[in-house]
Amino acid sequence: MNKTFNIYCDESCHIENDHKPYMFLGSMTSAYNQIKFHNENIKEIKTKHNFRGEIKWTSVSKSKLHFYLDLVEYFFNTDLKFRCVGVKKDQINNEAFNQSYDDFYYKMYYHLLNHNINSLYSYNVYLDIKDSLSAFKVRKLKNILNTKYGVFNNVQNIRSHESLILQLTDFIMGAISYHHNNEEKLNPSKVKVIEKIQNRSNDNLMATNYSDKLNLFFIELK
Repeated sequence: MNKTFNIYCDESCHIENDHKPYMFLGSMTSAYNQIKFHNENIKEIKTKHNFRGEIKWTSVSKSKLHFYLDLVEYFFNTDLKFRCVGVKKDQINNEAFNQSYDDFYYKMYYHLLNHNINSLYSYNVYLDIKDSLSAFKVRKLKNILNTKYGVFNNVQNIRSHESLILQLTDFIMGAISYHHNNEEKLNPSKVKVIEKIQNRSNDNLMATNYSDKLNLFFIELK
């Protein structure tokens, strides 16, 4: 039987001149037949904590800390898998490779999504809508991805409020990015979330690892 997986993608500090040292792209993968299960469980966690808003890293605060710590615990107790690719922006040299920043952006996405792809399975990719160019990005990315494998059935934009798993992706992605891009970590609640992720992953989140659960890959540009 042909298995299908959904992959939910998010970005952090991906704008070329945003004065952040690291650019990140992240994805959360779930078996298609587990989507309803995860949605129901995340809704239960929200109800437990009387949390009514959208799950996102920017809303982590003292009053919502225990909710977000429970989300971290939930992620590590399930079959959900997170992958992140990062690059230090001052290493990017587009002129040397005769490419634009957008070209590099798509190469990053290729590295993100073509990791451990099984040609016997099929995949649906969902990207958080960021700007007016989102539809163009989806078309180009679908062509790039299917050039090699032809297993990406669907690549489309969705809005974050439409998917709890996409919101969870934003949350985990935000934690990784904050850990690298904010030297002065002034939000103690966010620091506690990062410490929880570090403890559960048994990783310091600062370097490439080979985890199947929370996989970090830092691209070294020469």
